[in-house]
Amino acid sequence: MDKECRNLLDEYFNRVQYQGPADINEATLRDLHCAHTLNIPFENLDVFYQRTIHLDIPSLLAKLVTNRRGGYCFEMNGLFSFVLKSLGFEVTDLLARVFSGDPQTLTAKTHQLSVININGRKWMADVGFGNDGIVAPIRLEPGTDQSHFNRTYRLTEGPDQCFLLQKKEEGTYRNLYLFTMEPCLPIDFLMSNHFTSTHPVSFFTQMKFCTTPTRQGRITLTDRQLTIVNGDEITQTEINGDEVFGKMLSRHFGLDLQQIRGDAQGR
Repeated sequence: MDKECRNLLDEYFNRVQYQGPADINEATLRDLHCAHTLNIPFENLDVFYQRTIHLDIPSLLAKLVTNRRGGYCFEMNGLFSFVLKSLGFEVTDLLARVFSGDPQTLTAKTHQLSVININGRKWMADVGFGNDGIVAPIRLEPGTDQSHFNRTYRLTEGPDQCFLLQKKEEGTYRNLYLFTMEPCLPIDFLMSNHFTSTHPVSFFTQMKFCTTPTRQGRITLTDRQLTIVNGDEITQTEINGDEVFGKMLSRHFGLDLQQIRGDAQGR
């Protein structure tokens, strides 16, 4: 690893508050994954303000690391994949179909995730799914409940290595997304990112939001509501206007709405 790459990784480690080893093993993968999800928020503010989402590595590092912003799946998982590959992990980048409001209705392939092979054992990694996504990586072992931070998930397998990720809620399983093991190329992510960040039917273009998991639950801010889940306790606060949204964005996520809006207007 050259000095420039080492410096970039050190900046990333500082951003996600990771101080552990960089060995190629399951413990490093788990600890890095948790550090990323717990310290970089999932947010769509650049998308909402119609700013182009760039997926090249210098742009991702500048936004998420240097400028300490959050991002959405293509940014979050694109950066995480780069970090893992730089460390020497065997990473396969994939696209998934997300279940929308109707639990039986699938979208196009508009969500990025990764599968990591460590000594013949495969793990699913996803630091960029804002709707109750995994906080730690899970084993690619269908039919097994896997729990972390008071959350339980499982994968089921269909024909042709098709995997369905589900989250367990009150004894039942909610479908999150469906993916296959077909590797994707950078152009595939560019196409999906363009649709997701620009098309008027995309959820990401319709409202502002920012969310992050915590060890006890999740904090989610939208145009209309701030929701704090802390164990079994749920607190909801109505949001009226950008001024209140901006205050909550700063208080809970450390982001400056005025600066973000100014950056978008000056693009």
